[in-house]
Amino acid sequence: MAHTRIRKFNTRDTYPEQKLDNDLCQAVVAGNTVYLRGQVPQDLDTRENVGVGDPTAQTEKVMANIALLLKECGAELDHICKCTVYVTDIRHREAVYRVAGRWLKGVYPVFTGLVVVALARPEWLVEIDVTAVIPESGKAARARGKSAPAGSRRRPPR
Repeated sequence: MAHTRIRKFNTRDTYPEQKLDNDLCQAVVAGNTVYLRGQVPQDLDTRENVGVGDPTAQTEKVMANIALLLKECGAELDHICKCTVYVTDIRHREAVYRVAGRWLKGVYPVFTGLVVVALARPEWLVEIDVTAVIPESGKAARARGKSAPAGSRRRPPR
């Protein structure tokens, strides 16, 4: 079975100042497993940075990106199994985890948190990547072109 690659791009367009030429994508669906690229506080369509200097606003955008990409893959926030969170300053951890925790209330994924020196752009304070597994019932519904069963959808927090 071939993998489905969602939102393909080339790094020469995304990071022109870095002189890279890598073919990547935002998500890969392999069977019923969804792998998301590390999501950053950047609009997926315009590449505009969001919430510069504000870890709370940045994490809101990151989580919104995750929810959108999962939806495009036929998955939901409820399907997340693993999150890896990267922050550039330990003092941002509480704000980042508070926002991510609100989006994932009741999901109970495993979290790994890392403090890193920097991310790909100096204005980014947080990056989160996730792995999700679509339940067999959701996989069958997706194959038929329908969404997952009613009641299994998680709504983004308000």
